[in-house]
Amino acid sequence: MRFARRGAAGAEKPVVVVDETTYDLRPITADIDGAFLELDFRARVSAAIEAGSLPVVDPADARYGAPITRPSAVYCVGMNYAAHAAESGAEPPKNLVLFMKAPNTVVGPYDEVKIPRNSAKTDWEVELAIVIGKRASYLESTDDSLDHIAGFTIANDLSEREWQIELSGGQWGKGKSAPGFSPLGPELVTPDEVDFADLRLRSFVNGEPRQDSSTADLIFDVPYIVWHLSQHLALEPGDVIMTGTPQGVALSGRFPYLAAGDVVELDIEGLGSQKQVFA
Repeated sequence: MRFARRGAAGAEKPVVVVDETTYDLRPITADIDGAFLELDFRARVSAAIEAGSLPVVDPADARYGAPITRPSAVYCVGMNYAAHAAESGAEPPKNLVLFMKAPNTVVGPYDEVKIPRNSAKTDWEVELAIVIGKRASYLESTDDSLDHIAGFTIANDLSEREWQIELSGGQWGKGKSAPGFSPLGPELVTPDEVDFADLRLRSFVNGEPRQDSSTADLIFDVPYIVWHLSQHLALEPGDVIMTGTPQGVALSGRFPYLAAGDVVELDIEGLGSQKQVFA
């Protein structure tokens, strides 16, 4: 199943795509949020489709919002690809690196993003994002992780590198939480639809290739991330985890940072694509 939220900002309608048919989810939920995901959402949707209680809709060219309403938390795994750690001037981490972004950074996958005032080093990062479907706290093993995952989507973990590194005071939050710095979507794709352990992910700036890697190169893989985080905090339904980015960002020194008018495109195999114009 592929879930999306279509419509103007603040007025998105929840839909699900099954076998190329789009169904309106409003008969069973007002939105795609943690409360919907934690109540056996796939079985409920399947039953509603079989019963004929979900209207078929044609969203046509309606805007895509983020596929999950504002989460209670956006967790991010840093330096989770060895080559990206190297281009950042760091050794691959022996322990999972965690930082957070403000939930109000989440926007739609095709929304315009404004470069922050006084920013000189706004950077892109294509990432596989996990959306939690069931509360996870002190999971017994990585074998339990998948049961707590609602699905996956694409994230652009935008960063202001001067604020993140040079003016950070040792914490990354200032460089990660500007408005619009977490485009998500277009769809939330359930785990049965993709091989999340080996997905190609790419980014382009103004049509020129930047990043090209696979989630098979993650230092800490998806099951480990969910299990590990559950040992330190409680993951709630609807929470988002960005799993890290591969090499090929402006921080490497090989490419210029983003400027007004630049176009960033991201794609992950099986999850679709994003496109943002920067202003």
